[in-house]
Amino acid sequence: MLSANSPSPSTSVNTTSPTSLSPNTFQNPTVYTPQIPLSWPPNGDLTLEWIQDLTSAFEWSSRNLPASDFPSLFPVSVFDSLILKASKILHAEPNCVKVNEECDNSSVVVVVGDVHGQLHDVIFLLREAGFPSESRFFVFNGDYVDRGAWGLETFLILLAWKVFLPHRVFLLRGNHESKYCTSVYGFEQEVMVKYGPQGKHAYRKCLGCFGGLPLASIISGCIFTAHGGLFRSIPLSKKPKGKKNRKTVNVDANTLTLGSLEELSKARRTVLDPPWEGSNLIPGDVLWSDPSLSPGLSPNKERGIGLIWGPDCTEEFLKKYDLKSIIRSHEGPDAREKRPGLTGMQRGYTIDHEVESGKLITLFSAPDYPQFQATEERYNNMGAYIVLEPPDFATPIFHSFEAITPRPKASAYYNYVDAIDSDEELDLALIPNDSSPIGLKKIQPVRLILAIIIYDS
Repeated sequence: MLSANSPSPSTSVNTTSPTSLSPNTFQNPTVYTPQIPLSWPPNGDLTLEWIQDLTSAFEWSSRNLPASDFPSLFPVSVFDSLILKASKILHAEPNCVKVNEECDNSSVVVVVGDVHGQLHDVIFLLREAGFPSESRFFVFNGDYVDRGAWGLETFLILLAWKVFLPHRVFLLRGNHESKYCTSVYGFEQEVMVKYGPQGKHAYRKCLGCFGGLPLASIISGCIFTAHGGLFRSIPLSKKPKGKKNRKTVNVDANTLTLGSLEELSKARRTVLDPPWEGSNLIPGDVLWSDPSLSPGLSPNKERGIGLIWGPDCTEEFLKKYDLKSIIRSHEGPDAREKRPGLTGMQRGYTIDHEVESGKLITLFSAPDYPQFQATEERYNNMGAYIVLEPPDFATPIFHSFEAITPRPKASAYYNYVDAIDSDEELDLALIPNDSSPIGLKKIQPVRLILAIIIYDS
């Protein structure tokens, strides 16, 4: 593996025979100069050329413009047009989208894990895997923003692809597409810096768009994808007589059972932060849960939200729905370093469970992650994406790649030295625990109460 200061070739591997590909060639940023500001197409219809211009302009600006000059490149009026059009498409989609349902033998499906604002690696991935097209589906498994310096550009490029090919590009929600995470790990501040006086407006628009992102997908009838993974059943019990047509939720951590796709379809995803208690727990499970090598289903005490599930649960879910694999993301090299027994994330993917019905795969697409690290020693992990091919789309082909180097110089938008690790227990006091739909309730400032406990000696 190359160091962070090495040139930028890519290595593509699959499960059987790793192979090396030729280096990707970017446009020379010293030669290319975009026509700015970028404008919204007069008829509102995006084209491949418009998206390529957008991508090249963002790549150029990351090397040549200060962040505060972003509106001179991408005015807020153009931002609003893209966000509005993308949000309408996303909010109309179900919680679990069907991808390549017809199993078209002339098509392939590319699955991408966390990218965390690493713009140049995302651009490389798209070019290496082949751009989305009528015959090439893409499923992005969440965590587009936070930690990296170009979360806004990354998210906008992916939204543009969604608008251009809404039935070929699918953007799922990650746990970082939330108010809590973006306020802690940099995206909120990034938007504020890049849009200045219009930053609050732009950030609110992004939050609204996050709420429209679907939670999961089923690819070609045989692959289930979700950012964190599996989820619990939420049993309903009727209230005593006199409470007509009303039901209560019976949630008991001691009797957890796996949820169904029907329950997933009914979950309310349009929330600023998935609740960690109450009746709307499925979104939090889907976004925050983690696998374990031990059997069973239990609360995720390490994160303070979501579940921990074992190989028996993977087998139960695959068998029930006649699936071959679960592809989830959510854990990078830093997270896996703290999970004894589970494979590390050096190649950008791991196979965590191999059971009778299939596999559980963790996919992480941000190489040399995180971008900003407090120690000189870096993880130097590779990123990866998966290609699913006909005739059955059931056998994942893994492609690992190294980070594009050198990265342009950039400042972090969060205190990466002192910020709590997102893989540790959440500060639940900072998460408003309600499931009000985004846009229907004004966000109130959080009041922290410090309690001092004095023990008798």
